[in-house]
Amino acid sequence: MQYGVIDGLGIGLGACAVTILSGVPILGWLRRNGVRQNVSVDAPERHAAKQGTPTMGGLMVSTGFVAGVLLWAALGGMTASGWILCCTVAVFGLIGLLDDVLIIRRGRNLGLGSRSKLLLQFVAAIGVITAAYLRAPRPVLETVLGVSITWPFAPLAVIWIVGLSNATNLADGLDGLTPGMASIALFGTGVSVYASGGDHALGATTLALAGACAGFLWYNVHPAQVFLGNTGALALGAFLAVQGVLAGAIGTVLVATAMFWVETLSVIAQVLVFKHRRRRHGVEYARGHRLLRRAPLHHHFEEIGWPETRVVGRFCLITLLCSGSAIILAGLGWT
Repeated sequence: MQYGVIDGLGIGLGACAVTILSGVPILGWLRRNGVRQNVSVDAPERHAAKQGTPTMGGLMVSTGFVAGVLLWAALGGMTASGWILCCTVAVFGLIGLLDDVLIIRRGRNLGLGSRSKLLLQFVAAIGVITAAYLRAPRPVLETVLGVSITWPFAPLAVIWIVGLSNATNLADGLDGLTPGMASIALFGTGVSVYASGGDHALGATTLALAGACAGFLWYNVHPAQVFLGNTGALALGAFLAVQGVLAGAIGTVLVATAMFWVETLSVIAQVLVFKHRRRRHGVEYARGHRLLRRAPLHHHFEEIGWPETRVVGRFCLITLLCSGSAIILAGLGWT
């Protein structure tokens, strides 16, 4: 098992290096072709300075990830579960790519409609779960606290995948935030696979994506030279969710990705409180008495005066604590 961990870490370092090296030509291509960010009207005013920054940096992450996967396939061999994870990145990455392309062409932060995006995500998640059921080494998709979740519960797994995919996308609003937290969460869940004696291909594939995300930070730390875009954000969350399903460790992934869920819950709470206060006191009262100054949560802290780098640093630190807890729990046999 120890050799497997070292081998997986080596794969991650290789993916990190490839992402950094490939970033220069990819960033140049994005700039030459006008692939630039259109800042959302819902973002704080200070984000107007980010307008025109290249986006679709998920292509860099994908390049490093593919390199890591191919290296592992040559050295250690891939299992069906490993290839399912690769397909997850490809399919959800394509959904995000389509969304980014539409935003760029329209010149506004309006890509795929919410219903169209959700439909595509649900179709993709159903395909992944079907593949997992047919190709995974056992017919049990997941075990949570010792309770087996078999085929009749597959709809819950689909909702889990779509939910985490959108959670990572919601968090992608500050320089280095989503790739920073995702790289830490992926490292934690990847090592957890080894700690629990799981499929080494799952661990190596997860650490490959962790390394690719870490390498992307070379270009994405504040002030960002390129943004992750939906091309990367949607795929990262879906990967984490599917990895939890295939490894039988949704509980571990849930702990490691806690901050992504906090971000999502902050948006849900903001909307519910606004609607409640609008219904009882009117729209003007609701606008002046929001739960948060701005949602998601990272924007709230910006509005109360935290520098962007402080928000990112503290969110990543909390994710590091959560990922460390996930590794410990996996080693103790809790999934």
